[in-house]
Amino acid sequence: MSDTPASLSTATPTRHVGVVVLPGFSLLAEACATEPLAVANQLAGRPLYRLTTFGLDGEPVASGSRQVLLTRQRVGDDVGLDMLMVCASDPEGASESLLAWLRRLATAGVVLAGIGGGTELLARAGLLDGYRATLPWQRFEAVARDHPRVRLSRHLFEIDRDRLTCSGGTAAMDMIMTLIGQHQGSELAERVSAHFVLERVRMGDEPQQVPLRSRLGRAPESLVEAVTLMEANIEEPLTTHELAEHLGISRRQLERLFKKHLQAVPSRYYLDLRLQQARRLLREGDLPAGEIALLTGFSSAAHFSTAYRNHFGLTPREERLA
Repeated sequence: MSDTPASLSTATPTRHVGVVVLPGFSLLAEACATEPLAVANQLAGRPLYRLTTFGLDGEPVASGSRQVLLTRQRVGDDVGLDMLMVCASDPEGASESLLAWLRRLATAGVVLAGIGGGTELLARAGLLDGYRATLPWQRFEAVARDHPRVRLSRHLFEIDRDRLTCSGGTAAMDMIMTLIGQHQGSELAERVSAHFVLERVRMGDEPQQVPLRSRLGRAPESLVEAVTLMEANIEEPLTTHELAEHLGISRRQLERLFKKHLQAVPSRYYLDLRLQQARRLLREGDLPAGEIALLTGFSSAAHFSTAYRNHFGLTPREERLA
């Protein structure tokens, strides 16, 4: 990435990575963030990363599933970190001493990462202003309102200069695997991926898979049904008129619903769904672009290529080479 900081790209013998866990943290997200680093050490045959776990008081910390994680250091200890990951579920557990420590680390040039709710803690500390960042979709609206200077996205993860953030859960593994690739090269990252029997490492700009009803909030049921129909008919798209007929409403009513709740006309929203599916197929397999065009409702490879380039800024072929 062009905006990868020197601290993320310059080779060092061993990077000291800390992870601070707060009560109720996600054990899954913490493991997804730390296990790839340990496996990278194992496969490389040398200590590429040294891990240290922090707690608010240095005592064991209970996760959301009530499993306990031992910590070696307390928040505020100076142990010479290169990077710190903040793993939290409920950001209300943050103390002012923790926020102050995060600010000191940022001033010292330590790379900071927010895992799940950890993103919100970094935002509260004022450490994400002007940065691209993401977090669990359930907290998106509240954080966007409370921290307008943070450039929030709905992507799986973001790596912007010396800040890393992810939506939590397994997205933490995709983010850290990407980081390992930046640090150590793609070959080791692929070996780590194979160790975990991963079909592929998801890219940061892939959208979070938000449940349809949560995505649409309190939108009318007819709109939910319209989007459901679109998602079920990617290969043979329905026209806006056909969608309206299925729902028993007029085309104009359907267009008003999309404009009010999704800020798009039905045809544009439908096209985005089809192109997102095409992007997944391009990234996840080796189907020819022409076949993917047919599977996502395009009449020809040329039409598909033009639409793809207009939407994503690169052709299907360039997507595969990226």
